[in-house]
Amino acid sequence: QVDKNAELMARWNYCALSQEKLCRPIVACELGRLYNKDAVIEFLLDKSPDKTPMEAASHIKSIKNVIELKLSDNPAWSGDKESIKGDKYDDIQSARFICPVVGLEMNGRHRFCFLRNCGCVFSERALKEIKSEVCHK
Repeated sequence: QVDKNAELMARWNYCALSQEKLCRPIVACELGRLYNKDAVIEFLLDKSPDKTPMEAASHIKSIKNVIELKLSDNPAWSGDKESIKGDKYDDIQSARFICPVVGLEMNGRHRFCFLRNCGCVFSERALKEIKSEVCHK
């Protein structure tokens, strides 16, 4: 049995293509999957016939199929900034990014949306409150 919280955290912390930690620039496809931009570029450039098809990115045919995201950093997240020692407790419940309007953490418990024209990321709750077709930034 797969832990649902662990699966949601993995979607928000790891690239769907390379399974590496997400690092900027981060892009998303129309299915809402998050990727490292360099992993998508490498996937598109590798045309070797022995390459196994990746179902996570089989729908991506060019770099135009993904949008670069503008994510807001979470001030409470200390993740990679601190040195990791054996005696330190890692709080994986603290999310790396937040919604800039409402302040909800992007940890998989809340729905998030991105605007295709600018790449800004907001929580679904914020978009319902704003009710605007224009990016607030």
